[in-house]
Amino acid sequence: MRIAILDDYQHVALGFGDWGSLDAEIRVFHEPFADEDTLVRELAGFDVAVAMRERTPFPAAVLRRLTDLRLLVTTGARNRSIDVTAAGELGITVSCTGYASAPTAELTWALILAAVRNVPAENRSVRSGGWQTGVGGDLNGRTLGLLGLGRLGARVAAIGQAFGMETVAWSQNLTPERAAEHGVKAVTKDELFTRSDVVSVHLVLSERSRGLVGAHELALMKPTALLVNTSRGPIVDEYALLAALRERRIGGAALDVFDEEPLAERHPLRALDNALLTPHVGYVTRDTYEVFYRDAVEDIAAWAAGSPVRVLT
Repeated sequence: MRIAILDDYQHVALGFGDWGSLDAEIRVFHEPFADEDTLVRELAGFDVAVAMRERTPFPAAVLRRLTDLRLLVTTGARNRSIDVTAAGELGITVSCTGYASAPTAELTWALILAAVRNVPAENRSVRSGGWQTGVGGDLNGRTLGLLGLGRLGARVAAIGQAFGMETVAWSQNLTPERAAEHGVKAVTKDELFTRSDVVSVHLVLSERSRGLVGAHELALMKPTALLVNTSRGPIVDEYALLAALRERRIGGAALDVFDEEPLAERHPLRALDNALLTPHVGYVTRDTYEVFYRDAVEDIAAWAAGSPVRVLT
C-alpha cells in the first residue's frame, strides 16, 4: 500500500499519527501542487491520499485521472473541495476524521482583539525602538454581529458577551427563539451590518452564502467597524472588500481565509495596512492535528482490513 500525505506545510504530519502501524510506503508532500496535471502526475501509483482540509481540490475531472487511488481521507467532517459523488461512482472510498470548532473560535477572538487594539502596529513600533503609536478601540458596550449562529458562531457570541458586548445575529434559517437560547438577538441582515461594531462570519460556504457579503452590505457598515472572516473566503466579495478597505469606508478587516489559498505573493490585500491577515490557521493547533492524523491512520487501517469507517461516500 502506498500512501500520500498532502499539504503538510509545517512538516509535522508524521509526528501526529502512528503511521508506523500501517504496512505501507508513505510519502509526504509539503508544498501545494502547481496545477491539476502536477497533482495527477505526483499521485500516480498511490492507493491512498490524505488531504488536509480543502488545501487540494479533488473535482470529478481529477478523480477520473487518479486511476490508482482507492481511498481518499479528508481531515475534518466534511470537505466541499472533494466531489464525493464522483468518487463513489469511481469506486474511491472517501473517509473523514473528527474535528473541533474551539480553535477557530479562539483565533476569531485573537484577530478581533489584535485588530481593535492595534497589536500588530504596536508590536512593530516596540521592536523598531518606538513606543505607543495610536489609540486602541473598545469592545465593552459595543455590538458584535454574527453571520451564522451554529456551534462556532454561538461560541464566539458567548465570548463577546463575556467582554460586555451586545450580540446580534442573522442567518437565513435563524429564528428569534434559537438566537435567544444563546442570549443573542436575531435581526435582519441589513440591521446587523448597520448596527455592528464587529461583524464576524460563521457560515458554511454554499451557493446561498457565496458572495453574501458584498458591496451593499459593506456600504451599510460603520466607518469604524471591523469585518472578520474565519469561515471561507468566497463568502465575502473580495473585490468589494478591497474597494472598501482602500477607500477606508470601514474600519478594517481581519481575515484568515481567502478566495484562493495560499494567497498570491503580490495579492493586493498584503499591501493594505487596515487588513490583518493570517494564513488559514483557524484549525491549525496541536490538539486538532492530533485528532486529524490519529483518525486518518484509523481510517486507512480500517479500509485496508475491509471495514472502512467514517465513510462519506
